[in-house]
Amino acid sequence: MTGFAFAPMITPSLPVEGQALRFPVRRIFCVGRNYAEHAREMGHDPNAEPPFFFTKPADALVQSGATIPYPPATADLHHEAELVVACGKGGANLTPEAALDIVWGYASGNDLTRRDLQAEAKAARRPWDMAKGFDRSAVVGAIRPASDGMPLGRISCHVDGRCTQDALISQMIWSVGAIIAHLSALVELAPGDLIFTGTPAGVGPIARGATVSVQIDGLSPATVTIV
Repeated sequence: MTGFAFAPMITPSLPVEGQALRFPVRRIFCVGRNYAEHAREMGHDPNAEPPFFFTKPADALVQSGATIPYPPATADLHHEAELVVACGKGGANLTPEAALDIVWGYASGNDLTRRDLQAEAKAARRPWDMAKGFDRSAVVGAIRPASDGMPLGRISCHVDGRCTQDALISQMIWSVGAIIAHLSALVELAPGDLIFTGTPAGVGPIARGATVSVQIDGLSPATVTIV
């Protein structure tokens, strides 16, 4: 008789707006520098490079409304408000038009970042994993099915009620279809994959005790309190 050496992990999942269903999460991909002003504030030319990606583990997922501890090994935790795409189908080498067919839904997200560790990694030309993929680093709200339409309004971030980021989804350098198409040429996407689509300008620090809420028109917020 065969079995596991220990109990396998529970599949991370997110609530679906207006339904009892939950969306199972397989992988989390994130695209960098997808808003021109954010690229500039980080010292880069927004017209100089194609999309690039990094990842977070699926168990870094945090459901909106949670209270989480300030992460270790950093003195500079930052928020990054993002539109999150949830894939309900798989595919490889997709065109931007066909890419939208695999989208199951959309959600608000916060790509929490240990900015000091990221700066150190950049300076040493090392991977960003420990700056981006740490425990409880992917805050995501309830998923709205894609049948309700793609969000095209405002995306904003509020720290203790103060607006720190504010932009239009339409200001993304690469559209949702273009992001998925480019990523699908690098890896074969699968049902359950999440894609964070980049953050606008205004990223900044989160103090201990702060509540951070990412809001996108038409979607449930992604809210977290850091203690």
